[in-house]
Order: sequence, then C-alpha cells, then structure tokens
Amino acid sequence: MKKLVVICSMVIFFKPLMPVFEYVFNYDYIANELCENKAKPELHCNGKCHLMKELAKAAEDEKPVSNKKTSHQETEVLFFQDSFNFTFNTVVLQPIEKVTIPYTNLYSHNNTGAVFHPPTFIG
Repeated sequence: MKKLVVICSMVIFFKPLMPVFEYVFNYDYIANELCENKAKPELHCNGKCHLMKELAKAAEDEKPVSNKKTSHQETEVLFFQDSFNFTFNTVVLQPIEKVTIPYTNLYSHNNTGAVFHPPTFIG
C-alpha cells in the first residue's frame, strides 16, 4: 500500500515533466520527423518547437477547472410564511398599598471587660 502511494505521488509530481522526458528519449525521432523547422537548419531547433507545444498543452491541462469556461447559473429561492396575528389585551393595574414592616434589631453582643490570656507553660 505504501509503495502504491509513493508511485501515485511520483506520477502526479512528474506529470508536467513528461513531455521533457519524451523529448529526451525520442530526440532523434522528434528532431527528424516532428520538427516544424526541418527546412530551416540554421535555426538549430532540433525539435524544441515540438517540445514547447507539448509543454504548453501539459500546462493547459494542469489549470484548475474553475479557470476554464463553465456555465454557472444561480437560482435565488425565497421562502415566505404568513405571520401570526397577535392581539394584546390591555390590563389595568391597581396601585399597591404601601406595606410597612417594622424594623427589629435582632443583633446583640456581650460586652466583657476581661481579655483572654492563654495559660502559661510550666515546664
């Protein structure tokens, strides 16, 4: 499984370089048969024109789909729901009589004049 992942990643990585490999391995055939400038040897093309066409084609294939022309249609959907009718009843509030609660002081304390002294240690 690990070998398969490595092979697939290598193929994806080297896919743009495939035309260059093809040019190197088939140099004689491309230079003699596929070159467009065979009649002009002073240009020293040697099949590089064919290589440039293949590289351009590979680069075009690598472009993301979003850059290619696609038909895109947007549809706007509107949802509508009738609102409920609310009725508010008027409520007349009667004033509340003031309730008085007498204050009772429930706090008390012992007032002692003596101060606590811990026992002395005799030892």
